[in-house]
Amino acid sequence: MKTVELKKSDPEIYSAVVEEIKRERENIVLIASENYASRAVLEAQGSVFTNKYAEGYPGRRYYGGCEYADIVESLAIKRAKELFGVEHINVQPHSGTQANMAVYFSVLKPKDKILGLSLSHGGHLSHGFQINFSGMIYKTYFYGVDKKTGLIDYDEVRKLAKKHKPKMLLAGASAYSRIIDFKILSEIAKEVNAYFLADIAHIAGLIATGNHPSPVPHADFVTTTTHKTLRGPRGGMIMCRAEYAKVVDKMVFPGLQGGPLMHVIAAKAVAFKEAMTEEFKHYQLQIIKNAKELSDTLTNKGFKIISGGTDTHLMLVDLTDRNITGKDAEVALDLAGITVNKNSIPHDTLPATITSGIRIGTPIVTSRKMKEPEMVVIADLISKVLHNHQDASVIAHVKEKVRALCRKYPVYEEVEA
Repeated sequence: MKTVELKKSDPEIYSAVVEEIKRERENIVLIASENYASRAVLEAQGSVFTNKYAEGYPGRRYYGGCEYADIVESLAIKRAKELFGVEHINVQPHSGTQANMAVYFSVLKPKDKILGLSLSHGGHLSHGFQINFSGMIYKTYFYGVDKKTGLIDYDEVRKLAKKHKPKMLLAGASAYSRIIDFKILSEIAKEVNAYFLADIAHIAGLIATGNHPSPVPHADFVTTTTHKTLRGPRGGMIMCRAEYAKVVDKMVFPGLQGGPLMHVIAAKAVAFKEAMTEEFKHYQLQIIKNAKELSDTLTNKGFKIISGGTDTHLMLVDLTDRNITGKDAEVALDLAGITVNKNSIPHDTLPATITSGIRIGTPIVTSRKMKEPEMVVIADLISKVLHNHQDASVIAHVKEKVRALCRKYPVYEEVEA
């Protein structure tokens, strides 16, 4: 991809693009919610579909000239249905949060009760957090993880559901590293006559390739982002049973959004096609292998991993006994060329702006073709930084090691600035 015209017309933005390409090439990025999209996805998202207004749905548009937009959206829907084995899909949501909002607004009324995983225990803002729209509009209750095991206590979920009688039970997380039992949660929802929504934003790629149980047979609604493990463009998607198709589609448009982002939908279609390949299946399996190796190696170096390990693409590292906060760990690792994010741990005593932990994920390093031996190296580099986070010479030495590893596993070589 060339940016010749951008360089001429807007050197400031061009410079930022160049620096971002450099950052993504030269840093070990371990943000669990990010990934490196393919050249094909980037090209589709940067295509002339950027220009097209296409309010409505394929065959039912409010604008003329949508014949090719219809092809793109129909392909995205068809491929996603095949990928996840679901009856109905809406690919128009601009984000995972907007996908959740559309589901809520489709079947809930203001002040209805919802029950989801607490943000401080690994949940998501849009699952009822007080300063998010979901916490402002609905009456929210939360379940958490067991203090000793770090695992979801499904008996507690059942007790809370029976006590509060929510209208919707939510599953899904942004910082929970173990398999989620969608079947049990579905049974609990049925017991209290609640809708069941599974938000699989983080684990969609794992589910699509059979590396995590699917909620599709059990949930009324399934929402996801299309980046993260799916490795597509930034965006959202709603899956549901056919009985909810009309109300969901009507809520997405015209209820909450105007014209769909057709260039993003084109990129979603490309990503879904990529996700159907054998290469993608091997990639998802390697993500999990890499996460386990990284988690095990950090554990062997004395770090505490919440829940004792991982079944997915991420892990949550507890730093409470390491004499460093999550914020300081994020800063020190970033100086060394390793990108993570500070993250609250269950029962954290520090505020969310500081935190006692960091979240680590393996989608990007796996996209760079790194495998288990490289995870051992990365764990060693992380350990060196966190044990010597105020030693500039150690951080500089680690940064050299990071650059060497990144040169060995290059990314975006074909992307020209």
